[in-house]
This record gives sequence, structure tokens and C-alpha cells, in this order.
Amino acid sequence: MSDRLIYLALGGAGEIGMNAYVYGYGKPGKERLIVVDLGVTFPDMDGTPGVDLILPDIAWLKARKAQIEGIFITHAHEDHVGAIGHYWEQLGAPVYARPFTANIARRKLDEQGHPESVVKVVQPYPEMIKCGPLTVSYLPISHSIPESAGLLIDTPEGRVLHSGDFKIDETPVVGDPWNEALWEEVSKDGVKALICDSTNVFSREPGRSEASIGDAIADMMKEATGMVVATTFASNIARLKTLAMAAKKADRSVVLLGRAMRRMVEAATEVGILKGFPPVVSPEDALSMPRENVMLLVTGSQGERRAASAQLAQGNYMGIKLQDGDTFLFSSKTIPGNERGVIRIMNQLSELGVDVIDDAGGKYHVSGHANRPDLERLHQITKPQTLIPMHGEHRHLREHVKVGAQSGLSGIVAVNGMMIDLSGNKPTVAEYIDTGRTYLDGTVQIGALDGVVRDRIRMALNGHLIVTLIIDENDEPLGDPWVEINGLAETGRNNAALVDVVEEDLSQFVNRANAKTLRDDVKLEKELKTIARRSAQAEIGKKPEVTVIVSRLG
Repeated sequence: MSDRLIYLALGGAGEIGMNAYVYGYGKPGKERLIVVDLGVTFPDMDGTPGVDLILPDIAWLKARKAQIEGIFITHAHEDHVGAIGHYWEQLGAPVYARPFTANIARRKLDEQGHPESVVKVVQPYPEMIKCGPLTVSYLPISHSIPESAGLLIDTPEGRVLHSGDFKIDETPVVGDPWNEALWEEVSKDGVKALICDSTNVFSREPGRSEASIGDAIADMMKEATGMVVATTFASNIARLKTLAMAAKKADRSVVLLGRAMRRMVEAATEVGILKGFPPVVSPEDALSMPRENVMLLVTGSQGERRAASAQLAQGNYMGIKLQDGDTFLFSSKTIPGNERGVIRIMNQLSELGVDVIDDAGGKYHVSGHANRPDLERLHQITKPQTLIPMHGEHRHLREHVKVGAQSGLSGIVAVNGMMIDLSGNKPTVAEYIDTGRTYLDGTVQIGALDGVVRDRIRMALNGHLIVTLIIDENDEPLGDPWVEINGLAETGRNNAALVDVVEEDLSQFVNRANAKTLRDDVKLEKELKTIARRSAQAEIGKKPEVTVIVSRLG
């Protein structure tokens, strides 16, 4: 059986977030593997109530733990590094990253009790890391977080380029500027496949530089009469600096609010990539300063309920209160799915008399991802034999293949679980792998099919009713059943207490039940559950989830 070169997405292809990609070379089933990124996505109350984080299902990888040569993190965004602490022990391979990303990855590992020493700091191209039959090098690229990188992966079948998240920005404020000469150099001898970011494929205008928005933000802050608050992704170090420098130009002192905001600034300063950031003042000191001389830089741009933005909108955070005449800037794009939370905060701020400014058509925000013309530019530079879109919903991947085809590029839509054989001259689908999601629920990882989240949704939709019945030593009921309710209306259509109505119906059944039924726990529980649901539906129009507890004495 011949050796093959494979590419497999376990997350991030067919969705935006939860990135996890695998490359491998060798005999089918025995390939030596590398993992590129281990990210998370975030839950919502509609589909994943109570869940803390959503992680990719790595069962396929865990079964091949001994074949993994290394884990490569392209950059420090949560959707690329957020799962490293939760999954490293199950994979066991060394973790490679550039210094800033390594700093964040080490913190993630330390939080989960894993040794930070497993993270190896690497320098960019031309430094190479040998991983069995694969050789990997980091290619600096601009994005909305410092030290982002694509990957050059040399294989016996040819060179593969993994773009990572990127944009074309020659003046990024913080981080690596776009280096076209580097990408031309690594592409000159031929590229077998380009696996490429697809996030902004529908945006037809060329992307704009981070440096292009600083003056507009500074002008806005100068014109504002009260306190100014700005929120963005804490990981967007360049934007944090842009906002802080604008505050300085407007004679405003900077206050950092939110743990993630402080942590990112500390990490960027530690590794030396954040320079010239204005001095910050404490929230306590800000309270004694004139409002027109303060700018709060806060977490919560996506409407997160516990972040600083949400708490300020509710009236008070660390003693700071917003008031009529203050200004609140969302210097960020709302991720699809987060609109409701963001709009809720905007309305709460408005009720306080705060003027809310969103990204205003890009005036105060630029994306960290390449727009269509920039994607086309990378296509033209690399001239890959095959284009494989990643980092996008299905519609993004499909559109990206169409864009490539307009320039004569052959492409393939490869979603999560679709293993692509890149050997030879035409990629083929080698296998389909079961993929899905794993939920971090408190401190426990649960599978999407375990039923925990499904049951939680059903309880949220239908309420919960508990029936308790005691059976004595002679298999006779000891009193009537009693009922407790959660999440249900207490009074029904007959103006009687729901508990009383259900208990009466259950008592009638128990008092009529024959000895055989009363001895059979399974049958008894089934009948009690059916009657309780039927009774509740007749009274309040709901069929609740029912738990039956039958206790036997003796």
C-alpha cells in the first residue's frame, strides 16, 4: 500500500471557530501526524444552555496519539488555542508556537495543571521543525493579534501552505506587516496545496490597514464631552494600542477593565511586542479624575453577560458608573449569533443616557481577515495546484472555491470530517471521519450525544415535575404521591394549584392499581410519568419532563 499525504479538518471547516486541522504522511492508517490549532467556540442559551465551552471532538486523534509528532498553534485567538489546556494530556505531543502565542498557550496549560515546558518557542522561517516525514516552518503574516503565522509544510509529496487567519496589512500598528516577498519566495518552487482562510470571501473591497482608523477614533474622543468607553476583542493588541494612543491624543487617561484585557496587555508587554503603550491608571484613580479626561478600555464586545461592558451597562463596575453624556464605542464586528447580547447592552447603555457608537461602516473598525481581493492576491502569489478553503461556514468555503476557479485554480470544498488525500496530481476524498463537538460543562467534558444538553433544553422548554411515592413492606402505598414543580406555572386553567390537580390524578391511579403493578417499579414509574404529563397538559398546556421516585420500605 502506497504512502499518502492527508489533510483533515476536525473543526473550523464549515463553521467559524473551533479550529483543529490535521496533516499526515505515511501508509494509510499509520501516517505520522501533525495537528494545527486546537480551538474552541462559545455556547449560547438557545442551543447549549449552561455549557461553558464547546471543543472539537478529537476521538479520531486520541486513537492515534502515538502517531502525533507535534501540535502547531498559528496564533493566540481562542478559536485556535483555547482547547490546548483541555486536550494536551489526551494527545501528549510537544506544542510549538511563536513567543507571544507560546505565552498564552503556557497559561492555558498551567490553568489545567499541565507542564508549561511542553510548549516549544520557535522562530519564523527559515527555522524548520522536523516532524517525522514532515518539516514545518512558521510564516509571519498580519492578523488582528500579534505574531500570527501561516505554516509552510514540506512533505515527500510537495510543499503545502496553510495560511492561518490573515489579512494583507502593511501597517498593522502591532505585529508583523504583510511580507509579500516572503510568500513569493516560499512559493517559487511550486505549491501543492494552499489551505486558506475564507472568512471574508464575500467582502469585495480590498481590506484596510489598522493604521487607517486611529485618527478617526482620536477625533471622536476629542469631540466627546463625558467619559469615553471603548470595547474590542482583548486579543486585538493592535486595536488596544490604536484606542489607547487615540485617548492620549485626546488628553484622556486609559483604564483597563476586565481580566482578559489586563492579561493580554501584560502578555504582549512581557514578550516585547507591545511597545509605546500609554501608562494606565487604576479604576480607583479614575474616580477622582474629570470624566472628560478618562477613557475606559473594557472587555465584552460580543455581549458577554459577565464582562465589563455588561456590568457597566447594568449600572456599576468597580465603582465606576456611566451617565448621561458619556460615549460608548464598539470598535469591533459582532460575530454572527452574538447580536442579541450586543443589542441588549446597547439598549441598557442608551437607557443610562450614554451615546452608543458601533463600527459605523468601518470608520472605527477594520477586519483581521482578508477580503476577496486579498485572497485573490495570495492565490496569485502562491499559484497552488489545489486550493482548499478553510475557516468559514459552508457558504464561505463554496464561494472561495468559485473565486479560485475564476483564476483557473482547482479547488475542493472539504468540510469537517472529510479526509483529503493530496497525493498525486488530483486530490480525492480518502475517508469520512465522524466529527462533532465536545462540551465543557463545569469541569467535565461531555459528548454532544450524551444527552445532557438535550435534557437541559427539554427542561428549559417544558419545565420539570418530580413525583415521589413511598411503598411499604407489603407493597402497599404509604400515603398518596406528592409532587414538586420547577419552571412551571403554579396555577392552571381551573384556578387550582397545579400540584394539587396532578397529585389528585396520581392518587386516583395509585389507589386503583392492582398488586402486580405496585410490585413492578418499571411499570409503576411509566404509569405515574404518563399520568403526570397528561394531567399537567390538561391544566396548563405543557408536557413537563417528569422524574418519578419510588421508595420502598423494608
